[in-house]
Amino acid sequence: MVATVPLPRRPFDPGDPVDPVLHWYENELGWAAVPGSPVRLLTGVRFDVLEVPAEAGFAALRHLGPASPVSLHGERMRLLVAAGSAEELPGLLDWLEWGALALDLTAIGEGGSVEAPPPPVPGVPEDSGFVVPASRATRAPLPGGSGDEAGSRPGGLSRALLANRPTAGPEARRGPGGAARWLRLPEPGREVETALPTLSALGGGAVGGGGGGAPDLVRLVQTMATECHRVRLRRACAQPLAFS
Repeated sequence: MVATVPLPRRPFDPGDPVDPVLHWYENELGWAAVPGSPVRLLTGVRFDVLEVPAEAGFAALRHLGPASPVSLHGERMRLLVAAGSAEELPGLLDWLEWGALALDLTAIGEGGSVEAPPPPVPGVPEDSGFVVPASRATRAPLPGGSGDEAGSRPGGLSRALLANRPTAGPEARRGPGGAARWLRLPEPGREVETALPTLSALGGGAVGGGGGGAPDLVRLVQTMATECHRVRLRRACAQPLAFS
């Protein structure tokens, strides 16, 4: 996979209205984003996204490095992986002998987009469970947990974002109406590409491998596929029996 050069920042005209969410992603992180409500992040440029049921995704977080961003969207988890991974996923699942099964595991790559979770806001209480900065998260909080791993939050955002943040509380932490939110937050000044799972890390990933490079995409996909299958079986067993 070839590393991409970050897109140039959008020129700022003092006369233009400022969307603080779009400004944070484009100017603080250098990510490609599409204006709108909500703002959307383009995939296939600096990263792809793997999406699974949240209960399956939590089991796979151990295969991520501490700086790998992860978001939640309702009951779905989205994990950022190296650009090009979406194209590799079908062949990888076949190689891991999961290709014949219907797994609730999808990939979003070049030409796609995902909803941008609201960025952090200055003044949000540290125990709100709103976000976990990625580089400070050694493990993910459980859904509706106390958020005891939340660290300090990067500033530089307009207070207008306060209107978009969920309030503290188990249900609010899922995001209003199932809206996206960061579980492990990307941080300005930190290149995201070096922290993302990639096929090139096979056998030597920073997490669960013997080297010091990026996390291994193979181990991540194997774990998520296994957990997706378990979730599917549990849901099937929970269905009431149909009698003719």
